[in-house]
Amino acid sequence: MLSPAPDCAATAPTVSRLVLPQSALAGCVRGLMVRDTRGVALSEAQRYNHFPATPLCSLVWCHHGEAHGLPPGQPARADTPRLAMPAPVLFFGPTTGPMISHNPGPVRSLVLLLMPDALHALTGLTAADWVDRYAALAEVLDADWQALGAAVLAEPDDARWLTLIEDFLQPRWAALRPAAAPAVQRYRDWTQALALRAATSAPGRSLRQVERRLRQWAGQPMRELQVLARGEQAFLQARAAGEAGRLSWAEVAADNGYADQSHLGRITRRLTGFAPQELTRRIAEEESFWPYRIWM
Repeated sequence: MLSPAPDCAATAPTVSRLVLPQSALAGCVRGLMVRDTRGVALSEAQRYNHFPATPLCSLVWCHHGEAHGLPPGQPARADTPRLAMPAPVLFFGPTTGPMISHNPGPVRSLVLLLMPDALHALTGLTAADWVDRYAALAEVLDADWQALGAAVLAEPDDARWLTLIEDFLQPRWAALRPAAAPAVQRYRDWTQALALRAATSAPGRSLRQVERRLRQWAGQPMRELQVLARGEQAFLQARAAGEAGRLSWAEVAADNGYADQSHLGRITRRLTGFAPQELTRRIAEEESFWPYRIWM
């Protein structure tokens, strides 16, 4: 069965958790993010949700309440225009910049995070066609996936959500990838493995042919995947160092291949919308940054 990740920060007043897949699905599913704010008193600011750029694709269910998207680059303010979500079950492609959504009231939602190359293998979907795009699930995937979407949406028990997803994915993924993948796939490990597979999985091994395969499978060129992988690694190092009381941004930058601390700052702002120091503060203090707190 899928198992809960460690609890999120003790300061979070809501139920937000990351659920990790069993090893048989690790190469397919990065995790499931569950959010339930029913019965919790939240301020208007706490009803925003901040997400960083990601190479992952996702299915998003809104079981209770509403979610509105904010236009890219727009601040989380009451006067910022909102984009109504077109359906209760959505498909999101990889994103190259931060995203913000808003819940006007209590919400109960589930986000299934899928590795883009796995989704391509399962469905034939080309992630490059969906970079920075989203749509109703029915517009993207076939009847089997739509039936999964409807079944999870109709299920009131969140434990059953996970069972339904497992039962759907396990046989399909086992038919493609019988060998168990590592229990947790960091972007860096996944990117390295993806590059190796792109270089060795077909006769054509020129740089152009390898890059074409990478774009087909992951939606973005290797250069951008490496930016995301390095950003995640820097975030994890900074979080661990901060918890130990010895955070040095210059050291984080040097250890993760950035030219200097300013370079780290520019990339962090591109991926998250905030400078490293401000992002760290907001993660610790602001409920709307819950996705960062539960990320392994």
